[in-house]
Amino acid sequence: MNAEMLVAIPTMIDNEAEIDPRLLEFIQQRINTFVKWDLLRFFYDLSDSAETVDTVARATGRDAETLGAALRDLSDSALLDTVTPPNSDALYMLTTDHALRMLINSFMLACDNRQFRIKAIYHILRGLRAEANY
Repeated sequence: MNAEMLVAIPTMIDNEAEIDPRLLEFIQQRINTFVKWDLLRFFYDLSDSAETVDTVARATGRDAETLGAALRDLSDSALLDTVTPPNSDALYMLTTDHALRMLINSFMLACDNRQFRIKAIYHILRGLRAEANY
């Protein structure tokens, strides 16, 4: 199923009552692009790791410039912690905030469910589409 099909059939997947409101807000406000979702997954899987933009770019096969902006957004939304050692590039790591880690864990566990993933994709696409129309 492609992106146009997901947006075209909201009655099948836009049942917000079935998504935990905390997770819906999390998707709409914090993980509102596929790059951010990928990055959160990357740091969730390597939860004790601190990485530079270039290291993440090589590991994910994505453009460092695009990743840099997304990493800063995730850091601004407190999902990632950032440390900048003297004379070195910034290091990003999963937040140490317990409540946010629990929310991230809930999101990742929910992503194991195919229907949840479809709904999350739908909400990301809907948000991106709304942004593009401004």
